[in-house]
Amino acid sequence: MDSRSAHTPVLLSEVLEILDPKPSDCVLDCTLGLGGHAASFLERILPGGHLTGLDADAENIERALENLKGASSHLTVYHRNFGELAQEESYDIVFADLGVSSVHFDDPSRGFSFREDGPLDMRLNRSGAIDAATLIENSSCDALADILFTFGEVRQSRKLAVILKEDLPKTTFELKASTEKLFSFRTPSYLPQVFQALRIAVNDEQSALEHLLRVAPTILRPGGRLGIISFHSLEDRLVKQAFRTLSTAAKDERTGADLHTPPFIVLTKKAIKPSEEEVERNPRSRSARLRVLKKR
Repeated sequence: MDSRSAHTPVLLSEVLEILDPKPSDCVLDCTLGLGGHAASFLERILPGGHLTGLDADAENIERALENLKGASSHLTVYHRNFGELAQEESYDIVFADLGVSSVHFDDPSRGFSFREDGPLDMRLNRSGAIDAATLIENSSCDALADILFTFGEVRQSRKLAVILKEDLPKTTFELKASTEKLFSFRTPSYLPQVFQALRIAVNDEQSALEHLLRVAPTILRPGGRLGIISFHSLEDRLVKQAFRTLSTAAKDERTGADLHTPPFIVLTKKAIKPSEEEVERNPRSRSARLRVLKKR
């Protein structure tokens, strides 16, 4: 599933090696979380460097500020989703870890996990948007089926949507019970997809990522690096395609020759995956994929 350990950030050594933060660098961490990656960035960019952190969850920000208080003079934090990223500053490094943090999965009141019973919420920012239960209630059957299929690749999404519209689950266990009506003993294989689909829709994650991929390259300084860790195929495909487009030169229609040198280089020919040791230590890192783009 797509989350990161509360104590050990996913792919930390690989992130630091390829993004190569240096003293005096300016870093934008688009997914501050509890500050795990940010703490390591700060260790390497001081003295003289500065880190700006964004997070959609106000509770995460409180914890991160406590964890990073030793570097508070080199840190600026905004309660903001990276889907609101603006072209206001420029950075040497822009980084995003698209995983949902373990504190969300481990807190039943947040409704992200089917392993514990709790309200069917799934909002990263609890001060805005509608929760998953309301999304199910407000969506038409066709729209709900599309959410399940597009964001979770759920088979028989139409049949499941009909069941959900009839049951209108209000808790995670009620959603689990509704799913069992269709998939029976196969339910454990489908629950991660169902929960993922609803979470992506509740938080409008695909639109936010598309915005990040449009804006982040434009705020890189010359030589700047953009690193993104994704956790499922939909995210990784969007990142891979965007990076390929940015690093590919336009061709002369007659000769096929490059018309110009592309402004970006992809530093990861293949996505970087966690080591066997990391997966053993943190099973939730299993699906992590890191891709990096560099501005010439």
